[in-house]
Amino acid sequence: MSVEPGEADLVERTRRSLSAGALRDLDAGLMHFAPDAVWDVPQLGGRFAGTAAIRGFLEDWFAAFKEFEVELQEVLYIGNGVVFVVARSDGLPVGSAGRTRLRELFAYVVLWVDGAITRVTAYGDVDEARTAAKRVAGSRD
Repeated sequence: MSVEPGEADLVERTRRSLSAGALRDLDAGLMHFAPDAVWDVPQLGGRFAGTAAIRGFLEDWFAAFKEFEVELQEVLYIGNGVVFVVARSDGLPVGSAGRTRLRELFAYVVLWVDGAITRVTAYGDVDEARTAAKRVAGSRD
């Protein structure tokens, strides 16, 4: 197995990837994803396997909004290729006159393997995500 980039690099690359995606620059947002990466959204019952499926999910998501913003509150390296992210988002749904805060906070657990994102799992509960991130990092020892 090749050596993974350092902690600060994974945090920065995760930050850039999620920020670019939020800006609807999906090419930049997905550039660090492995071709067979998985994006899980358990609260929506969605699992998207492969960058084409992830792109399709994100395109559909963004199409529902005239404006959409994500503010990354915390991006933390947990260890063993696991990055934990807490974010806040709001947007202006298509056909609406007012902005909507989608959730107060939500979280992602991002798994990196050999320099590529292989899995992103979205959580509506930040504490549940933090526990999951620690569990995933611990299982990779």
